[in-house]
Amino acid sequence: MRIITVAAAQMGPVAKAENRRQVVERLIAMLETAAGRGAGLVVYPELALTTFFPRWYFESETELDAYYEREMPGPETAPLFEKAKRLGIGISIGYAELTPDGRRFNTSILVGPDGALLGKYRKIHLPGHKENEPWRAFQHLEKRYFLPGNLGFRVFDGFGGRIGMCICNDRRWPETYRVMGLQGVEMVLLGYNTPIHNPPAPEHDRLSWHHNSLVMQAAAYQNATFVVGVAKAGMEEGVHHMGGTQIIAPTGETIASGVTEGDEVIVADCDLDLCASYRQSVFAFERHREPDAYRLITGTKGCVTPEEAVRIDPALGHED
Repeated sequence: MRIITVAAAQMGPVAKAENRRQVVERLIAMLETAAGRGAGLVVYPELALTTFFPRWYFESETELDAYYEREMPGPETAPLFEKAKRLGIGISIGYAELTPDGRRFNTSILVGPDGALLGKYRKIHLPGHKENEPWRAFQHLEKRYFLPGNLGFRVFDGFGGRIGMCICNDRRWPETYRVMGLQGVEMVLLGYNTPIHNPPAPEHDRLSWHHNSLVMQAAAYQNATFVVGVAKAGMEEGVHHMGGTQIIAPTGETIASGVTEGDEVIVADCDLDLCASYRQSVFAFERHREPDAYRLITGTKGCVTPEEAVRIDPALGHED
């Protein structure tokens, strides 16, 4: 058995007026709770240090810059990392990253129990829109405020296993998990901020919770991995964000789940050896996958006609 005791540290709303010190105090309180329950790894949500600022259109670069981290840890976030190191607990946390050359990314990092940086991920599947759309009840300007991630879907060795990361909208795309699955991932850490209301498609609203569980459970099963999905939830600056924090086994079963929309810690003992049961049988990739039949997946970005598909992948036109 290879047990990782993992804690999903769901956050309640973060107000626009809250500063880093106040947020970090909340994160440390949950870290201490997780430590008291035996956790060796604590996973925080996407953009954990601030309110979900892409809901607003900013014309002032100075105002926008206030939501980004130029270094991690920095002076205001260092107490969280120092506390985690003293407790001997690893953490994964999402934040807005501003690089020295001025690029902006929606980022998550994985830090070991000794405080060493084990890995970094930058969100690839950016949802929302780029231009000001004042007709919306609220904006979703991730495409304006972030670049698509440039680090790929890597996995990292740590905590006795192989760990991957993705962020929010990434969880809806099967390619996210498959790329990590092909690297033998055993646990995917996934933070999100998800409004329940979708202004362009309000008919989806009633299904938000269902879709959240559906994509993560399917991915866990189909890639023989644990998935730790962690929300920033509740009514934040007038926008209702869903909870649904959960820890999912390679069986596709949710083995721990949150029950509130506030700061809440859930914990599960995850035996990474359970991944092998599925990776060596129904999802033994090396025996059962047929990559030559999947060329269209990387051959086009959007939907194409059957005729265009044959031009991209001539094998689709074979009849004998």
